[in-house]
Amino acid sequence: MQILASALLAAAMAAQAVIASPIRARSPYAVKETHFAPREWTKLDRANGAKLVQLQIGLKQGNMDGLLEHLNEVSDPDHARYGAHLSADEIDELVRPSKETCDQVEQWLSEAGVGGHSYNTAKDWITVNLPLEFVEKLLDTEYHDYKHEDGAIISRTTHWSLPRHLHSHIDVIQPTTSFFRGAAHAATYVKTIDEVHDEVAKLSLAAASYGEPSDVSKVCNVSSVTPECFATLYKTKGYKTKAEYKNSIGFANYLEEVPIRPDTEQFLKKYRPEAVSSAKTFTTFSINGGPLNDGPLSLGSAANGSSHEANLDVQAIAGISWKTPIVSYSTGGRPPFIPDLTVVENDSEPYLVWVNWLLQQRSIPKIISTSYGEPEQTVPRSYAERVCKQFAAVGARGTTLFFSSGDSGLGGTNKCYTNDGKNTYKFLPAFPASCPYVTTVGATMNFEPEESAYRAARNVSGVFRDLYSSGSGFSNYFKQPAWQETAANAYVKSIGDLYKGLYNPAGRGYPDLAAQGLYFAYVWNGTEGTISGTSASTPLTAGIFALVNDALLASGKSSLGYLNPWLYKKGYKGLTDITKGSSHGCNVEGFPVTKGWDPITGFGTSIFPELVKLAGAKVW
Repeated sequence: MQILASALLAAAMAAQAVIASPIRARSPYAVKETHFAPREWTKLDRANGAKLVQLQIGLKQGNMDGLLEHLNEVSDPDHARYGAHLSADEIDELVRPSKETCDQVEQWLSEAGVGGHSYNTAKDWITVNLPLEFVEKLLDTEYHDYKHEDGAIISRTTHWSLPRHLHSHIDVIQPTTSFFRGAAHAATYVKTIDEVHDEVAKLSLAAASYGEPSDVSKVCNVSSVTPECFATLYKTKGYKTKAEYKNSIGFANYLEEVPIRPDTEQFLKKYRPEAVSSAKTFTTFSINGGPLNDGPLSLGSAANGSSHEANLDVQAIAGISWKTPIVSYSTGGRPPFIPDLTVVENDSEPYLVWVNWLLQQRSIPKIISTSYGEPEQTVPRSYAERVCKQFAAVGARGTTLFFSSGDSGLGGTNKCYTNDGKNTYKFLPAFPASCPYVTTVGATMNFEPEESAYRAARNVSGVFRDLYSSGSGFSNYFKQPAWQETAANAYVKSIGDLYKGLYNPAGRGYPDLAAQGLYFAYVWNGTEGTISGTSASTPLTAGIFALVNDALLASGKSSLGYLNPWLYKKGYKGLTDITKGSSHGCNVEGFPVTKGWDPITGFGTSIFPELVKLAGAKVW
């Protein structure tokens, strides 16, 4: 067996044309990036050098400033070019690296003995499979295994180097210093609806009405919130799609998540019977070996609790946006790694793999929802900035990216410490929620009025559940965008010195808007239950805006695309302002929800007919 494994490893290495010779370079090596391992990770022994990893090298892009200028123009509702989105080929041309950059990097790789590498269509990313011990030589570093407090193990370094002459030609290389987990933002899974009743009673969340019941109170029950409630609350009820043939909505899955068709069919039969065909017709794509599944969960997957998030996404979308076609993306790669030396590892690099694949497709959905994220500080800044630019490229093509704000408020309980070697108490913003080129969604609960979602940490049915509070914050990586200045500065001014020094008031604030995120009715493994989190509010919001796009396309107009400039300039008028609640987390009460924009519920929740009108489409 050992001889066979050695033979397989040798074959794999030969396939990559890697020559184990000393690294030669035109200039001395110097450290390119340093990033501390977060508190949740424990350093173990040196990593197994024979393990194969998929190395991703991000070259300096040729004219990203030009792309961002295009993006700002086509996304500004007052600009003459509003809605004139770019094609995939036009974007590739803008970001393609200079000949000098390509030549310098190719020479370095060639002299190092690296062959068999591939480029994406824009040629700004190189992918190559290499043994870890060779990567150590290539980047003049050492990899160790690190163990997360949840048991996951990854191989990473805290610094890496490049020849000095390449520092201006290469932005990022991963996996190197990234310690993120790509966790789904689904705060709670409850097996049966009955189990939530005690919690609902304690939290006094009943949607009681006094006198004549309203349309909302007739159909909305906080212990199990259904598609009929959402359609009534956000006023999509009665809307019939008119342009589904040229519209679509997608959602991204990571960590081996995959939507289960029989569960979706069961859900729709009960809650949206006219849409039941969606369970069979949604399209699925596997990226980097991501799983696909057309049948029920396997026994092993059910035992591991797999696909709660993916099921929630497809059911929330199908329940609100029918007949809009649905697309599911399942991206492979997750820790802990499989200790097989012949397996090429690509663990915990989800957003980069997915968005680079997406940008190479010539046709993509007009709306994409993603319910994953992690603390911003666990993501190296170079990686976060580069991936955020990739999201900008998606927006320039006319696609709106919705990301969840997170479920730990300001950063969780007893976890709010910096990852800069100083271990300073500070609020922890999340990524990709903090990227200015995505639209970030927070969570609400209750009806008439809604308020920011919150449930205190406590024991329920003998199981301890951590704090659940809608994600909130200001980025430490990304500055406040111009379109947000008025709204965010007004909020910061209104709270004065509250939590001064614990957050960055000049950073990009999030979320941008919100939707219901507590006790969604859904089906998993054939069982009806409920689930909570910004993982729920995000696909719900995406589904509502897919209908806005439908109205636009039916009116002969373009899709909304990169949403935030429009949202902050005029779209906010089509949202119900939320004025009750606070962000919680980091062992404090947190930022207060206020009138106008706030970093807990954004501008509020959707009023569909108003959004359609403000977008410039015909109101049905």
